[in-house]
Amino acid sequence: MRDAEPLVELRGVTKDYHALRPLRIRHLQLHSGQSLALLGFDLAMAEVFVSLVTGAQLPDAGEVRVFGRPTTAIADTSEWVTTLDQFGLVSERAVLVEQFTAEQNLAMPLSLEITDMSSALRSRVRALADEVSFPADALTQPTGTLSAPARLRLRLARALAMNPRVLLAEHPNAAIPPDEAPVFAADLVRIVADRQLGSVVLTVDRTFASAVADEVLTLQPATGALEPARGWRRWFS
Repeated sequence: MRDAEPLVELRGVTKDYHALRPLRIRHLQLHSGQSLALLGFDLAMAEVFVSLVTGAQLPDAGEVRVFGRPTTAIADTSEWVTTLDQFGLVSERAVLVEQFTAEQNLAMPLSLEITDMSSALRSRVRALADEVSFPADALTQPTGTLSAPARLRLRLARALAMNPRVLLAEHPNAAIPPDEAPVFAADLVRIVADRQLGSVVLTVDRTFASAVADEVLTLQPATGALEPARGWRRWFS
C-alpha cells in the first residue's frame, strides 16, 4: 500500500531550456518503495528534469512538490540544501576527484577528514562499498584509474551516503559495457528494495529500463503525457 502523500509529484509542469520544445510533464507521482524508469529524455532534458525535482530550478508553469511541499516554498539556500540531502543523484555531473582514491571520494559526503580517516569513518565507507558491490581491492586506487563499471558503482555509493529518500539516476548505463548492465541493474533493484527508496531512472535503453523499474513510462514530448511503455516487462529478473 502506497503512502497517501507522494515523495515527488509534478503537475502541469513546463520548463523552457532552449531546446526544440520545452520540457512538459503532465503528471508524475513517485511514492516510497516505488521504482520508475522514464524513456524519452535525452541528456539535456534529464538534467532539467532532475533540477526541477530537486528544486535547483523552478518550473515556468505548473507545480513540483517534494516531500509534501512545493519547491517554490523553499525559502533560502540552507533550506534547499536540507531538501537536497534527501535525494541521491547518480550522474556523470557528480564530480569525482580523480587523484583521490575511491575510498576518499566515497568519504567526502560524510566527512572532511579524508586523508587520515577514523576507523568509524572507514567502516562506514567500506559498508557503502559492500552494499553497491564495489570491488574491495579498488578502494585504494586513484579514482582516475577505475574502470567505467567501478566508477558507476562509486557514484551510486556516494548517492546513498546521506541516506536519501529518493534516488535519481541520469542514464546510468550509458558509460558501461552492455554485458555489465544486467548485473548493475540487479544490484540497483536490490538496493532500492532494501532501503525502500523511491527511485527514478532516466535512460534510452528499454531493456535496462525494464530491468530496474516496477513501471516504465515513455514521455510524449508534445503533450507531456507519460505513457506505459509498450511491451513492458521486467528483464534480468
